[in-house]
Parts: sequence; structure tokens; C-alpha cells
Amino acid sequence: MTQDTRKRSFWSEPFLWIHLAGLAALPLTLEVVWLGLAVGDPLLPVWLEFLLVAAIGTIPVVAMQLTRPFDIFSLLILAIKAEQLSEEQRRLLSLFKTKPNKVLTIAAALIMVLVLWQIYRVAPMAAPLVTLAPQWHIAGLLGAGLAFLASNLFLQVPLSVVQVLFTSELEFSVTQPYPVEKIPQDFTIPGLPVNQILPLEAKDTATLATTTPILPSEQETISSEEGNSAQQ
Repeated sequence: MTQDTRKRSFWSEPFLWIHLAGLAALPLTLEVVWLGLAVGDPLLPVWLEFLLVAAIGTIPVVAMQLTRPFDIFSLLILAIKAEQLSEEQRRLLSLFKTKPNKVLTIAAALIMVLVLWQIYRVAPMAAPLVTLAPQWHIAGLLGAGLAFLASNLFLQVPLSVVQVLFTSELEFSVTQPYPVEKIPQDFTIPGLPVNQILPLEAKDTATLATTTPILPSEQETISSEEGNSAQQ
């Protein structure tokens, strides 16, 4: 098995897969965009409403990913403190800072704008679904803009995760851990800082693997195997 096809050691980091799974929420947030655009009667020219929603949903996320990437060691309203991250996790942050292709980030944003335009065109079809909601079109546009913001976030962060996942084991091993003191200023860290989020994180698993005691029966088996090897 070659180096390129063998499973990378950093693939055991659960936060990578949690944020990659966030891609599953993309259809749901786009549906909320569709419903928001259907609320009330249009008050502004079509092009202006479209640009307003596109700007609210696209510019903040793209600017974040290009300047201060999203810190993947966070969930909802909680984020692991920088000083609590292991060296392996800080290596991953270094990759998230340098690995993602900026052209790909911008291209994904443009594709999302095209998707928004298609949603905007069929928004009247959702009008019967929002008849019970207050028909304040401005509120609907704001809701659509925020939902489109979430849509871009659920696309851009998994896109960065995918690019990092394809890093070779050799490249990961020589990557320098990101300096602890620079993490708050160079990454977007949402939520309250805490020491730990998941019950058993990757670094804890590694520690457990090295500290788990060997049972007497296992020790006898090991000794027996070592004796057989010596006789051979």
C-alpha cells in the first residue's frame, strides 16, 4: 500500500469529520432561503433584492476564509481554547491556514450565487407555504440572507476540510504546529472558549492507547510469543 492511499494518522481527528458532515445541512439552509424570498410582496427592484441577499450571504464567509479561516475546533457556541489544542491539532490549523486554494474558495462562492439566482426565480412557488407567516418582505429578505450565509458556511468549511484531508502523511509530519499565541488573531473562533468539547477527543484517544494497562492473560500471551521467537 502506497503512502498516497494509506489512511493518514490525522484522519482520526473527529472535528474534521464533524465539519465535513456539515455539508448535509446545505440543502436545508437553501430551502430556508427559498421560503424567505417568498415572504410578502417585492418592494425593491429584482436586481437589488438579489444583490442584497447575495452580499449578506457571500461576502462575510468568503472574507473570513481568505483572511481568518474558520477554527474547526469549535462546535455551535463552544470553542476549544488555543492552549488546550494538541500539537497535531495545531498542525491541522497550519494546514487550514495554507492548504485551501483561494481560487477554489472564490469559485465555490460564485457557484452559490448562481444557485441563489435559480432559487430567486422560483421563489413565488413557495408563497403558499408561507401564508401563515407575517408578510413582511424585508424580514423575509433578511432571513433569506442569513440562511444564505449559513449555506455558504456549510459549503466553504467542508471544502477546506476536504483539501486538508488530501494532505499526505509526510507533509503533515513536517508541518509546523501553529503558534498558540497567534491562533486567536489568525482564525475566526466562534463560541465560548472551553477546555474540551467532545467526551473523547483525538489526543485523549492517543493518550489512552499508550496508557492502557496490559491484562495478566495478555502478558502471558506476549511472553509466550517472545519465548517461541527466541527458540526459533
